[in-house]
Amino acid sequence: MLQFTSWLENNMLPCLYKQILGISCPGCGIQRSIIELLNGNLIASIKMYPALLPIFITLCISGSHFFFKFNRGDVVIKYFLIFSSAIVVINFFYKLF
Repeated sequence: MLQFTSWLENNMLPCLYKQILGISCPGCGIQRSIIELLNGNLIASIKMYPALLPIFITLCISGSHFFFKFNRGDVVIKYFLIFSSAIVVINFFYKLF
């Protein structure tokens, strides 16, 4: 796993939004947060990009609902999407100021 995370660190994609406009985009930090999570640093991952775990949970629930058709699963997914989006927006504005 260490070789994989080291490879990821050396091959991260550049943020074109940041290169062109000079400010962080709403997704800036997600790659580093994933690497921290893969290294087992949960707290550092959450500090780096707080929306990563809610997004991951939303994707897992959406995938599970696709196969198992949970009762009112669409409502649960909608609330998780709203929650995840709110965290992304709040984090974006926090980074700006």
